[in-house]
Amino acid sequence: MHKKRLLTVISILLLSTVAIFANGEQEAGDASDYKLVLKLSHVFSPAEQLTISMDEVAASILEKTNGAIEIQTFPQAQLPAYKEGVEQVVRGANFISVEDPSFIGDYVADFKALYAPMLYQSFDEYVELTQKKLVQDMMAKAEEQGIKILALDYIYGFRNIITDKVVKTPADLAGVKLRTPGSKSYIDTISAMGAIATPLPWGETLSAVQQGVVDGLEGSEFTNLGTKVYESRVKNVANTHHILGTCGVYISSDVWASIPAEYQQIIQNEFTKGAKDMVSLLKSQHGGVVKELESYGVKFNDVDGAAFREALAPLYAEQEGMTPGIFESIFSELDSMRQ
Repeated sequence: MHKKRLLTVISILLLSTVAIFANGEQEAGDASDYKLVLKLSHVFSPAEQLTISMDEVAASILEKTNGAIEIQTFPQAQLPAYKEGVEQVVRGANFISVEDPSFIGDYVADFKALYAPMLYQSFDEYVELTQKKLVQDMMAKAEEQGIKILALDYIYGFRNIITDKVVKTPADLAGVKLRTPGSKSYIDTISAMGAIATPLPWGETLSAVQQGVVDGLEGSEFTNLGTKVYESRVKNVANTHHILGTCGVYISSDVWASIPAEYQQIIQNEFTKGAKDMVSLLKSQHGGVVKELESYGVKFNDVDGAAFREALAPLYAEQEGMTPGIFESIFSELDSMRQ
């Protein structure tokens, strides 16, 4: 009798263990009832291509995950942006921050080197560099700091100086107040170029230009057109190409780890495709954008590139926390592409 009872108990325990294990496997691999809402923030206007691209990616992800992953997009800094946006990611919020890589430099200093001024001669150079082990290692370090990088190459154009005067050399920027984003990389770049860097939220920029609080700003032709900067009093563009304007897409490492693998793959694929499509589109559109701006009275001029590079040379010195030789490594990769 006791033997029968013991066998019965053992059988029940074994069946329970199998059931628990099976249920555990089902829960880990079954994404049928999974639902996640993510809020995506950036500073671009609804008319700009980055906004359009983010909306398209979000819509595609919603469709391909059958509604499981809903990304709500918020342009023009309606939600925390810039440094504050990245902080939301690091804190583990259900949040996607779309910012330039310099903001990741607060967590992995080498990203400041990646976003240093006057490094790139084309969009393609930068895109290729992001695929190299050098940058992939940076991305791995960011993930250790709580930042999963889904993309680094949402390029929106080379940034140039937009003022009410012709600028050809650093001396022409003496005493000129230029609006910049709040990133230290931008502030240091504009200061080294000879201007007075004036950090302002984008929402205050055009009114600051009109009221004379600042003498101009820096940005790409696409931003100039999309936000109608050309309607203000600043109509001279100096082709400094001082920074390649590009955004990365960042999500919390913990939030990412909680997403079922099949949805991770869809999200990653769509953001990768979105960046590739945006770069191709902007490359084909740039000439037309310049012509349209010229039709509105915008004038473009070339600059003394050597003089500006000489002024910016101190920014190629390694900063605290950077990997020794990081700039030499970046220069070496770029040189190999140009041979």
